[in-house]
Amino acid sequence: MHIVMKLKIAIAGCRGIPNYYGGFEQLAEYLSVGLVNKGHDVTVYNSHNHPYQANDFFGVHIVHCYDPEYKMGTAGQFIYDWNCIQDCHKKNFDVILFLGYTSNTVWGNFFPKKPVVITNMDGLEWKRGKYNSLTKQFLKCAEKWAIKYSHYYIADSFLIKNYLQKKYGISCKYIPYGSEISQLDDESLLAPYHVSTKEYFLLMARMEPENNIETILDGFYKSSSKKKFVVVGDTTNSFGQKIERKFKEDERILFAGAVYDKTITHNLKYYSHLYFHGHSVGGTNPSLLEAMGSGALIAAHQNEFNHSVLEKDAYYFQTANDVERLVETVNRNEKEREMVRNNFLKIESKFKWPYIIDQYNSFIIECYTLSRK
Repeated sequence: MHIVMKLKIAIAGCRGIPNYYGGFEQLAEYLSVGLVNKGHDVTVYNSHNHPYQANDFFGVHIVHCYDPEYKMGTAGQFIYDWNCIQDCHKKNFDVILFLGYTSNTVWGNFFPKKPVVITNMDGLEWKRGKYNSLTKQFLKCAEKWAIKYSHYYIADSFLIKNYLQKKYGISCKYIPYGSEISQLDDESLLAPYHVSTKEYFLLMARMEPENNIETILDGFYKSSSKKKFVVVGDTTNSFGQKIERKFKEDERILFAGAVYDKTITHNLKYYSHLYFHGHSVGGTNPSLLEAMGSGALIAAHQNEFNHSVLEKDAYYFQTANDVERLVETVNRNEKEREMVRNNFLKIESKFKWPYIIDQYNSFIIECYTLSRK
């Protein structure tokens, strides 16, 4: 039964919209506009220094909250979340959707009491390689607090859903990230990167250890390939600077910095010879879905998360030697064209944004309705 209901919904836990950062911001951007188009009153919380400073985004209300992360580092995220939660108390929301739990659940006792709280549980944050043992212990606690202080839960991967249900005995709704089939092919957009069609490899990721960037570049560095390797991602953090220093003498490797223009990122993926996806922690990764929707031939890190999405339609690697072998042997023949076609079909049948937005809309209404019984 289709239920029409207008709710006052807040989306918090990300840096804001439009997306200038990552997966949750991408989800917030598409989802918030999609929910507005379904008749809801939607607010998204943005960092005060987000590049987009307007108070409205295609009908979505934007609230800018002070975020001292730029001065304090990670500790600033806790203050930003506190500021967002305090503002929620003033708005009389029906539903608050938290994207992630790493820094907002410490304030769980201060969540507004009236709204239904739904949390997208993200990946297994405590497995990320960038964190030390103390931080990992904190993240395990944060995961427990998210279970305690939320009323309902979303997982973007069946693997995460099953883990949460088994560990905590909760009911968790599976809703993956969304993507789309991109068809704005324009070879001229390659010009700033000095690469030619199918004559370069590509990696597009945040500069973090668990994304296996060093492993991928080690493998390419060892190879005899004459092709270029374009690395897209902000290298200003300490790990990014380390990677750039290590490989700066290899003239085949181009560090292109962060690129947020979707038309450019689509074309870089579409025209690449092979797209390397090194993410090893988390659920259904947004950048992986985007690569599938862009028609990239994909080489993915061998793990259960990537395999559950790509199945047989990708090459896989674990070590630098695996990467070296792929760099030197992968061709673009009928087998590879079929892999690309199959990944298009996956996007069409499982991951298209309208389908994902419909699932969020139905689940949000269901949660709100159940909470009022």
